[in-house]
Order: sequence, then C-alpha cells, then structure tokens
Amino acid sequence: MIVLFTTVALVVSTQHVSSETCTYDRTAMLALDEKRFDQDMNGGWRKLSNNGCDLEGADLIKEWRNTHASQDSILYWHEGQLRANAGQSQVAITLFERSRKTPAVDAGFGWNLYVDGTIAFLRHNRSGLKAARRQLARLPRPKDFNPVGPDGKLISVAWPMNLNVLDGFAMCWGQPYKKAYSCAKPMFKYSIPSAAADRGR
Repeated sequence: MIVLFTTVALVVSTQHVSSETCTYDRTAMLALDEKRFDQDMNGGWRKLSNNGCDLEGADLIKEWRNTHASQDSILYWHEGQLRANAGQSQVAITLFERSRKTPAVDAGFGWNLYVDGTIAFLRHNRSGLKAARRQLARLPRPKDFNPVGPDGKLISVAWPMNLNVLDGFAMCWGQPYKKAYSCAKPMFKYSIPSAAADRGR
C-alpha cells in the first residue's frame, strides 16, 4: 500500500494578510504528531498557509522539525514551498535539495525529477525544467501503484505524479513560484470540509 502524502494543497491567496490572521497557539502546534501537523488539510501548518501566512507557516515547520528532531524529507519540501511562495528562492532551493530521496526509495516514482524541475524553475533554467519534465513523463506507472490519501482511502492519481506541476511551471514561465504553482492542473481531487459542514456533523 502506498500512502500518498499530499504535497499539492497550498492555497494561493492574494488578499492582504493581517497579523491577527497569522497568529496561532505555538505550544499546541508543536505538540501535534507529524500526521496532524503535516497532513491535516485544515490544521497544523496548513491553517497558516490557507490564510496566506507563508513565512509564518515556514517558520513553524522549521521549529516543529527542530523540536521533534525530524529529518522527514516531506517537511523540508513543505517548508521550501512556503519559502518559495514568499520569494525566498535560495533558501527554498536548499530545502528542496534536502527533500531528495535515495535512488532505491525513489526508483520508478520520479520524486527527484520533480525536485530537479522545481529547482530549475526557481533558477530560471528552462532547459533544465524541460529535461526533468521529459524524463518524468517517460516513467511507466507501476503495476502495484494504488495510492491512498492521509485518510487511508484509495484515491485516483494522475501519472506520472507531479508532472502536472512541472507543466504548470512551463505554462506560466517567468511568473513567481506561487503564481506558477497555481497553474498546475489538479493531480487528484481532495475535498476539504467547510467549517459549516463540520458544525453539521
């Protein structure tokens, strides 16, 4: 069983962000386990991201990592995404590099090619982006690829994974990361319950 930890749930907000919007209970956030901190679409660092508080979210991920002595590559990736959103491209690149997987772990899945393409975009290296995209597109779908979401349920995912993001970067070349990332077509559908729906349960 393949658990697909979501990497595509960042919300692009162009609204003015007030300081009150970006406040949070630090003690409570740091006390969360990794699943609730990183994979809750309405909680953890994503609550800040959903409100457009990219730097605050990035700083929180960094503090959570340090507090829990975590080396999980996905946390480096998500912090990097938020810093890229905020225009901190060089810091984001360093974090993205730390998210790479070993060849054995990544065999057949193309995560490192996605990293290559993203870094190429941030470095304004169009040929590098095209090369990463071309290699990623060639990967055959594994026969036993049956991914599940954070809730444990099977989900339908376009293959190759993250090719849609690289295509979005190419489509919106020259735009800031935050804008270009939003150009990607959804890799899979993941519904986020509204507050009203939650109250009705």
